Amino acid sequence: MRLKTSLLKEPKHILHMICVGWTTADELYSCSEDHQVLRWNLLTSETSLVVKFPEDIYPVDLHWFPKAVGGKKQMQPEIFVLTSTDGKFHLVSKMGRIEKSVEAHKGAVLAGKWTYDGTALITAGEDGQIKIWSKSGMLRSTLVSQGSPVYSVAWGPNSDRILYTSGRQLIIKPLQPSAKVVQWKAHDGVVLKVDWNSVNDLILSGGEDCKYKVWDSFGRLLHSSSSHDYPVTSLSWSPDGEVFAMGSFNTLRLCDKTGWSYALEKPNTGSVFNLAWSADGTQLAGACGNGHVVFAHVVEQHWEWKNYVITLTKRRTMQVRNVMDDAVDVLEFRDRVIKASLAHGHLVVATSLQCYVYKNWNTPLIFDLKEGTVSLILQAEKHFLLVDGAGLYIFSYEGRPISSPNFPGMRADILNAQGVSLSNDTVAIRDKSDEKGRGGFSLDVVEIALDQSGPSADRKIALIDKNRDLYLTSVRHLGREPKICKIGSMVHSMAWNDAANVLCGIQDTQLTVWYYPSVVFTDKELLPKTLFLKDGSEFSRAPHILSYVGTKVTLRQGDGSLVYSSVLPYPALLHEYSSSARWEDALRLCRFAKDQSLWACLAGMAMASRELNTAEMAYAAIGELPRVQYINFIREQPSKESSLAHTLLFSGHIQEAEASLLQAGLVYQAIQVNIDLFNWERALELAVKHKTHVDTVLAYREKFLQRFGRKETNQRFLQYSEGVIDWEKIQAKIEMELSKEREKAANASVRSSVASRR
Repeated sequence: MRLKTSLLKEPKHILHMICVGWTTADELYSCSEDHQVLRWNLLTSETSLVVKFPEDIYPVDLHWFPKAVGGKKQMQPEIFVLTSTDGKFHLVSKMGRIEKSVEAHKGAVLAGKWTYDGTALITAGEDGQIKIWSKSGMLRSTLVSQGSPVYSVAWGPNSDRILYTSGRQLIIKPLQPSAKVVQWKAHDGVVLKVDWNSVNDLILSGGEDCKYKVWDSFGRLLHSSSSHDYPVTSLSWSPDGEVFAMGSFNTLRLCDKTGWSYALEKPNTGSVFNLAWSADGTQLAGACGNGHVVFAHVVEQHWEWKNYVITLTKRRTMQVRNVMDDAVDVLEFRDRVIKASLAHGHLVVATSLQCYVYKNWNTPLIFDLKEGTVSLILQAEKHFLLVDGAGLYIFSYEGRPISSPNFPGMRADILNAQGVSLSNDTVAIRDKSDEKGRGGFSLDVVEIALDQSGPSADRKIALIDKNRDLYLTSVRHLGREPKICKIGSMVHSMAWNDAANVLCGIQDTQLTVWYYPSVVFTDKELLPKTLFLKDGSEFSRAPHILSYVGTKVTLRQGDGSLVYSSVLPYPALLHEYSSSARWEDALRLCRFAKDQSLWACLAGMAMASRELNTAEMAYAAIGELPRVQYINFIREQPSKESSLAHTLLFSGHIQEAEASLLQAGLVYQAIQVNIDLFNWERALELAVKHKTHVDTVLAYREKFLQRFGRKETNQRFLQYSEGVIDWEKIQAKIEMELSKEREKAANASVRSSVASRR
């Protein structure tokens, strides 16, 4: 990825260019110390004068009123705020008429920014004050008063906090008066510019120490650049939060959100005072110290999938290369390409007006888009998902709309790949406004991912919370409390395999592959045995997983380089055999591979499918003798219902096991299960409720206490105790219960065989 820059031969402004702002993707307004506002039309390459301000107005900052207001879309903004050196800010219409001028600060107004929904305006001044104003320019509050100028200010993602500069410090101040203020030393020189992205929640800062830095919203440093030749004068996040631009003297740099640099351009611009991205994130404009406006288009993005590499060579042209035979195809588009995605054998390209779906490279399927600023494309095997400013849409690869999910308070403009996940039958969306409550998860979720294969009833979702712990839970939990199991800690990035339910993640300093994460619901003690760990010494600092296709994991390192890591193909084969009940093939594969982790996976898969013979062999192969004995005990149960209940007990589902026994009328078995688990009070409660086997519970309780040399102190047990316990009578009762159960099971099997004959 790089920037393709363009400059006019002669500057249109006479003096320093100060600020720029986009109205549409093809129209830009610029403002300079020569008091002129110019309109630039990129389609016709024409520049026209909008207005010449009075001689006393020297502009400092310009910000257009946002397009989305209260969920309603304006086609283009009609008003912008212009701050000036005389202590005022001006609300200016698109035609250049000053609608209102407000005395705001003593000294210059150094920054003016609208909230994301346009309900408020914030200004920062040379007098060290930060003020919040209504949309019409009425003062709401003075938020900050300090002794040094506030050079830059930015709104937090939900417009409930602000970030501002104070000398060498950065300060995050919530709007609630009692909330805690976060403050830290950011640079060795004065901080000149900050920006805070609403999609990825990351902060940028640049200062007179000639460095730019990336921070998270807690003030933790994620990246610090090396020292440049000149101070960093401008910074700006792209709308989708994937990249940012940095401007300095005769310098323009395009960087990834993690801080490493994609491209460095050295245009003849002087200092770049202000940078603005177009709404679609394909181009940016910079206000230059020599009166020029520098335009830069983002080109040469790459997409990879299996043996195909696709490159955006020009704004409307893509090159497809098959690395197997070096065949090259060129794809031409009518409008500029905004987003693209390549996966599952399909290329999906969103231009400013249309969506193209390629299966082969000759005949794309084309349909029109409502919005035009697509910010995210996700693909599953059967469907793909588009996110634009207005909402979220799911289409089939034939271009048919499937659905447009929505929920109260959903903000489509801040959805990213970590907060949305798609599979063949499910879409998962992280709700930022209710991070702990939605879906019943009491976790502060930061990343979600749905598994990609298997039936929808078994769909699992992996979640990473704020502490970087990794959890797994079922999507469908049928009215029950969702069972959320922790399967890893210090997980920084994760991805499911495209064809099998195998999960990989960067865990602390190593690459971890969970061959069968769902084993945590069947036998969680097997989980550590089903892992594949790869030392992270071959990866540099902070690697991030891009994809996991087939047996190849693609990682992006902290310095921007790509690294590939291979995973054995056996686990995916094992998943295939287990899902199609080919247990003999699965056993053969494990014997061939001679890998303990595969045997552990097979044991979990067989128990989940209640395939006891295979499970017994797999547990024996990994030396789990107590489990082998318990499987034999399950087999010896007198009825199917008892076997099912003990299989549930094996997986730790105690309440479900008890419920299934009671439903089948096997009260004694339900009581015995609780006795075996030392749930004495529950055993007595069941015995009393069903008026049977009270003496059995009391006998086993007494035996238990005698073993430890203790006396009964529980009043409930003392109340029902009847003196001497007759063990022979109890054994006879138990034997009678078991024989009754066997007889019932035999009769049921005879009835079913007669019915099948008929």
